[in-house]
Amino acid sequence: MNLEKICFDAQKIIRKTGKYIIQESKNFNTDKVETKGLHDFVSFVDKNAEQQLVTSLKQLLPDAGFIAEEQTETFRSDKYNWVIDPLDGTTNFIHGLMPYAISVALMDKDELVLGIIYELSRSEMFYAWSGSKAFLNGKEISVTKTSKVQDSLIATGFPYYDYARLPQFMKTLDYFMRNSHGLRRLGSAATDLAYVACGRFDAFYEYSLSPWDVAAGAFIVMQAGGKVCDFSGGSNYIFGKEIIAANPNIYQEFLNEIKRMMEHE
Repeated sequence: MNLEKICFDAQKIIRKTGKYIIQESKNFNTDKVETKGLHDFVSFVDKNAEQQLVTSLKQLLPDAGFIAEEQTETFRSDKYNWVIDPLDGTTNFIHGLMPYAISVALMDKDELVLGIIYELSRSEMFYAWSGSKAFLNGKEISVTKTSKVQDSLIATGFPYYDYARLPQFMKTLDYFMRNSHGLRRLGSAATDLAYVACGRFDAFYEYSLSPWDVAAGAFIVMQAGGKVCDFSGGSNYIFGKEIIAANPNIYQEFLNEIKRMMEHE
């Protein structure tokens, strides 16, 4: 399989869907929003965008299955599966805020082999495939070389329905406010991960995430020289609902602090 060709063909599909989302954003209003759960929103734009992606990606890889947020396609393959978030940052989108992004990854069984994130407000396409470097609009990118958490800019996301670990999470906010260059919360985990990959953030952490939020970004971070894990330092970050991504120099220190404060009770 030529993953490089698939990556560039998939980008054309994603760009086309991105144009649709941007066009819809110009006349969007909150009357068109449905609620899936507590603070969990979806619009016809999410659903239509996902359907466009699924239809075109099926033509690109007819035997592949899908793990897709809006479940417009539920077929799962024993080998290849696309992992799709058609609009990561829906809450931003419905309020007219940036950023929001399309996130598409390809898995070969349990292994990530391709990742693409298209951040729409800046028309930035982040991508990588197995064996490649990571790229942003054709230029190679890499994670930062910052050596201490205290010199780092850190991204996170706030839980919006699972508050069971909120007390521990608040400890992390307190700690990193006092012991880093600061915290940022953009509202799009895919974008956060892309920004770690290209060196805008030194690290990112969040819990209560889904596979489509993190699959593409985690892969791009790794291809950009970063490290990715769950809160215990393990590899269950795609389906385990928690993720840490950081440059390799601060990775262990960052992980140790997250472990200390976010321990399971």
